[in-house]
Amino acid sequence: MQELDEEFETVLQVDPDGDPPTAICGSKEVGALAHLYRAEVYRSTVWRQRLDQTTNWAVISTGIGLSAAFASAQASPFPIVLVGALCIMFLMLEARRYRFFYVWRFRARVLEIAFYVPMLRGEGAKIPLDRGTALSDDYEKPQYRIPMIRAIGRRLRRNYGWIFAIQGAAYYAKIAMHPTDVDNFAHFMRRAHIGPIPGSLALLAGLAFHASWIYVAWKTWWDERYDKTKMADFLASRADVNFRPPTKGITPMSGD
Repeated sequence: MQELDEEFETVLQVDPDGDPPTAICGSKEVGALAHLYRAEVYRSTVWRQRLDQTTNWAVISTGIGLSAAFASAQASPFPIVLVGALCIMFLMLEARRYRFFYVWRFRARVLEIAFYVPMLRGEGAKIPLDRGTALSDDYEKPQYRIPMIRAIGRRLRRNYGWIFAIQGAAYYAKIAMHPTDVDNFAHFMRRAHIGPIPGSLALLAGLAFHASWIYVAWKTWWDERYDKTKMADFLASRADVNFRPPTKGITPMSGD
């Protein structure tokens, strides 16, 4: 025990933060990191499949709602509204799953950049301290790597925007063309009634909903487009990672 204490004190004298004086390397470390990478890729794959599950639920629910709404001339457009509300719940669930998926994706991506890229370049198998810190910190204190609103925006642009657009088009078709075309605007408003809810209020609520998800999808896309930070989704701008004092033979990470 005394020998371990003396060794630890020696490490602290070399680096006040307690990091070893050299990069992570060696056959044992390389083997452990290879198994770690396989585990992180497997976990990210599992969570990616879970994303597909919620999308499938949304597609199937939309199909059922459209079938019920167009089943007969007397059928109400209300099933389309219910399916839209159900798809919102699926969107929230999928965005939450996407945030978990991004945790595993972050770890696998850091291992690829810091470990496998140098190997493929012929620089040897080693992780410099400034690269390893971001990954070790994430294992010590796991955290989400993407905000909830950004995850929602991405799922909207990938899948749910198209689903909501189909639902909106089907709602309009049900009111305006099924079973026959409307004669005038008053007729259109009467068809838009949903029980005790006036047609004008129902249409305003629908327009507000579609305008909201379009804005969220556009705003998050705009923010990501002008975010030029390298690996912005993975490595936050932290002084102890990006600006670590250089050690012998190790190049510190740049601020970008």
